[in-house]
Amino acid sequence: MPAGPPLPDDVSPQDLNGPARNELKTLSKENAEQVARHLAMAARLIDDDPGLAHEHALAASRSAGRIAVVRETVAITAYATRNFALAVRELRTFRRISGRDDQIALLVDSERGVGRPDRALEVGRAVDRSQLPVEVRVELAIAMSGARLDLGENERALQELDIPELDPHRAFSWSPGLFAARAAVLEELGRTDEAAEWQHRAEVAEDALDAVDADREFLVVDEVEEMPGEVGIAEDPA
Repeated sequence: MPAGPPLPDDVSPQDLNGPARNELKTLSKENAEQVARHLAMAARLIDDDPGLAHEHALAASRSAGRIAVVRETVAITAYATRNFALAVRELRTFRRISGRDDQIALLVDSERGVGRPDRALEVGRAVDRSQLPVEVRVELAIAMSGARLDLGENERALQELDIPELDPHRAFSWSPGLFAARAAVLEELGRTDEAAEWQHRAEVAEDALDAVDADREFLVVDEVEEMPGEVGIAEDPA
């Protein structure tokens, strides 16, 4: 079996989520377990050591290069290490193998990373957004807005963020990033007061979400008196 970075004894195949493990069932038992451990390590390390996470992803790819979740992991870790060209290639392969658009926003952002904002917009426009999960649709809007900024189309960058999920009074999982993206565009437009308001909303939403008990998905806030400009946590309609 191809060599890869050492795997700690405490990482097991069960550390990988169930759907991902199911994709490995076409492999031999020994290979599936080894690949699962490398993928689990990639997930464990992605935030603190993306370079090592990428090495684990590549090790998994050498043993199971035709498995969608493996190519997806290589793409995500490549993006985290700013290897945008590899991320683009791996994301295209992931889409071809899986037929899914789960990582369309990352593909748009990776096209931006290699200096192709026009191509990024083409990729984003080619997808039926109504068929995307809410979180993916929001991430795509943010990526498309960034591509507009790359092209100096600041007003159109703001328009990309005018989506139904932009609710300033409720905090969903995607709200902090969406609010912060709007603040950044408003700053580029010279609308600094509005930018500050949306940045504050992003921070309030982040704090509110962090305060929610991890075992609960949402808080009902209908009877909570809110200060102007504050947001309440709401149930994810998805």
